[in-house]
Amino acid sequence: MHNPLISILTPFKNTEQYLTNCIESIINQSYTNWELLIIDDSSTDDSYNLVKSFAKKDTRIKLFKNDGSGIIDALRLGFNESSGDYITRMDSDDIMPKNKLEVLLNNLLKHGKQHVATGLVNYFSKEGISDGYNKYEAWLNGLTKTGDNYSEIYKECVIPSPCWMIHREDFINCDGFTPNRYPEDYDLTFRFYKHNYKIIPCDKLLHYWRDYQTRTSRTHDNYAENTFLDIKMHYFLELDYDNTRPLVVWGAGWKGKTIAKTLIKNNIPFEWICDNPKKIGKHIYKQEMKPFTHLETIKQSQSIVTVANPKAQIKIKTYFENQSMFPMTDYFFFC
Repeated sequence: MHNPLISILTPFKNTEQYLTNCIESIINQSYTNWELLIIDDSSTDDSYNLVKSFAKKDTRIKLFKNDGSGIIDALRLGFNESSGDYITRMDSDDIMPKNKLEVLLNNLLKHGKQHVATGLVNYFSKEGISDGYNKYEAWLNGLTKTGDNYSEIYKECVIPSPCWMIHREDFINCDGFTPNRYPEDYDLTFRFYKHNYKIIPCDKLLHYWRDYQTRTSRTHDNYAENTFLDIKMHYFLELDYDNTRPLVVWGAGWKGKTIAKTLIKNNIPFEWICDNPKKIGKHIYKQEMKPFTHLETIKQSQSIVTVANPKAQIKIKTYFENQSMFPMTDYFFFC
């Protein structure tokens, strides 16, 4: 297959001011055998007519209106209408470097099925990028350069939603956009992990990620922090929890308490530790809070760590290393 078709799935909603740059960056790709399945998700601005004008000029652009509600329904529609041998996503407010499709495809052709191609990302904004987004970009790109993305999957989404490509058969086998679980990009990443699809290391910048105040991931309830924690717990209990080993929760902040409630709801026993002397010895949800020294009495434990302080995290990692314990087997950082 020398010239496979790539299907690009792109929902849009009220992104009129960014769509021209986005679509032109797709039209200008060095790899030209693509189809753009672009879906209007109930826009109230003139986005639809703008895309329609592009579609009239280029038959590779196929415009649809979402017959459901929300981004998952829009993505499903796009995929159902697609014909490509390879599947990728694009956000309607972002920009592709000219070589994006070419690099992603070549990496997949080289490595074969059951691989995910991705690349480095760069945030840009008229208002400037916050320190938080700069740190996320650096963290994400560091993982992508080595292909070790799954090693920190419980911290945050480790594959950027608009910068991946996968073989169609693999996409179908991991249920694509079938689940109604938000955030949909994080859920899909966990299913790549579940199916043991290898991430291809990449050191090339392949996506310009626009940030602005009204971006969906900033404003929609489906992308709130509590939904991220729901997904983390869902997949931890399904994929990595070993019920033959004692489970320990580190930290009694909001995340620690939310995790504790989930474990109690699922009748999963656990020990709960923290470093706050005001909480040690007290009971939260009828569970006694214990000091870190209590760990010495627990053999072969698995730990969920919700401690966010970077210096504390380093100390915790050192503790695990001294105990000959390994990440993603013995301990999992959830922040």
